[in-house]
Amino acid sequence: MENKENYEKLLEEAFGKIKQTDTQKDRFEIPKIEGHFEGRKTILTNFYQIVSYLRRKPEHFQKFMVKELAASGQKEGNRFILNMKVPSTKINKKIGEYVNEFVLCRECKKPDTELIRKDRINFVHCLACGAEHSVRSKI
Repeated sequence: MENKENYEKLLEEAFGKIKQTDTQKDRFEIPKIEGHFEGRKTILTNFYQIVSYLRRKPEHFQKFMVKELAASGQKEGNRFILNMKVPSTKINKKIGEYVNEFVLCRECKKPDTELIRKDRINFVHCLACGAEHSVRSKI
């Protein structure tokens, strides 16, 4: 009987030490792009805050956006400048596509992932469930 009580006490102590995870499905919300037009250019003012939120390298995200929007662009301080007018709805749609391919886990749909490279192939490795899936390596 004493072993059972001791076991239950140890079990309660272990459960108390386990890190609680957020069980809400909507905890990951993609921020909307902010910016404005200057002549024929689109100035994105929160581009790097979004990159930081997604936990990806700015260069990777920048290459994706430039290719997908078919526009040249460069960073200037904390701003990212596209050399053509692009509506925010189109930019936000492309950010969503990036998140679906390079951020969210295909198994558990959580954003707790990292990009890793194995033998010239990029993978999204999920830190929550341990799953890995390949993504397109050429952007």
